[in-house]
Amino acid sequence: MDEIEIPTHFLCPISLQLMRDPVTISTGISYDRDSIEKWLYSCKNKACPVTKQALHDSGLTPNHTLRRLIQTWCTLNVSHGIQIIPAPNPPIHNTQIAKLINDATKLPETRFKCLATLRSITLEEGERNRSCLEASGAVEFLVSIIKRDDSTLLQAENNKGSEFIKASDEALSIFYDIKVSKSCLRSIISNDEVFVAYLVQVLENGNHKSRAYATMILKDLFQVADPTQLINVKSELFAQLVRALSDDVSQQATKAALKLLVELCPWGRNRIKAVEGGAVFVLIELLLGTSETRASELALIVLGHLCGCAEGRAELLKHGAGLAIVSKKIFRVSHGASNMAVRIISSISKFSATSRVLQEMLEVGVVRKLILVVTDDSSSKRKERAREMLKLHSRVWRNPACIPCHLLSSYPS
Repeated sequence: MDEIEIPTHFLCPISLQLMRDPVTISTGISYDRDSIEKWLYSCKNKACPVTKQALHDSGLTPNHTLRRLIQTWCTLNVSHGIQIIPAPNPPIHNTQIAKLINDATKLPETRFKCLATLRSITLEEGERNRSCLEASGAVEFLVSIIKRDDSTLLQAENNKGSEFIKASDEALSIFYDIKVSKSCLRSIISNDEVFVAYLVQVLENGNHKSRAYATMILKDLFQVADPTQLINVKSELFAQLVRALSDDVSQQATKAALKLLVELCPWGRNRIKAVEGGAVFVLIELLLGTSETRASELALIVLGHLCGCAEGRAELLKHGAGLAIVSKKIFRVSHGASNMAVRIISSISKFSATSRVLQEMLEVGVVRKLILVVTDDSSSKRKERAREMLKLHSRVWRNPACIPCHLLSSYPS
């Protein structure tokens, strides 16, 4: 495509790419359907991207004439590497999906067809299709199948052939792929405690794939929860999130579980619940086994919350590599991770500094790392915390036998 210039009027004004399914909005400007749907439905814009005029009608009219011109041009330029653009699928309407769901609700034998159709709609990636699914009651239908734990086996196609899966597992994956809106998620978590409880059961008893989907859906749900719901989370959820982290269900699920713990731990007694669920040990093991930046950052943030209570600090100190791995992450992950690691060590230093702990800090290199932080001028807050710790325990730590001479000279007086 680099060898030939594409006519300007064939390019979408948003993506600047050749339009595959041109549609026209009320201002008379044509766009590629995917681009304008994301502009209108995902980004919630109410104005024409080109003219900036307010759109009182968000309807999209297929521009068949322009599409035929583009297809003809593509056909004539196949020799230049231009791919022929197939005719787009007709847009889905709410009434079609609603009828399908109504039939599946009344006739269980049509459930497979309904789920297969919903799956195909989500795979098309169109923002309008996702909005139609939500508006037509598809989310409620999927929730009902998930809560019923429908064990009907469905034959699903994948890149390795076909496999049989439970209807409830397929509904779970479709629910996640729809990318349900925040308002709908808020309604679910406010009015359907049974659904949240079932997701926790999936974390406990489901297969790896379903546990991953359940983790990611729970993360989405609690990100829109109100403070009362965040405070009243049951201990079982923390235990199962920790288990999912320990089992390394998937990289995506690991990050979702960590984000959910970050969301939950500041509220009420959630820190204690997480500690009792074994979170500290698993987080340390995760830090020991990963070099991935974002996972390390999230694990340190959660540890920072947990070390804000005595139980969390005690668990960290029980782990033979707790102090060592936290200090090792300073300067090795990111600016934010270094700040959080110093904050964790500061909590230990202030509230749990027995003679044994102070000696361990010397032996595993925590003190040397703190001196390096003091000599680094990138973060005044981090430097101040390190300086406070070194001054507080100088009688124990300021010892030439334990600290190299080139670092001892930088020890704050």
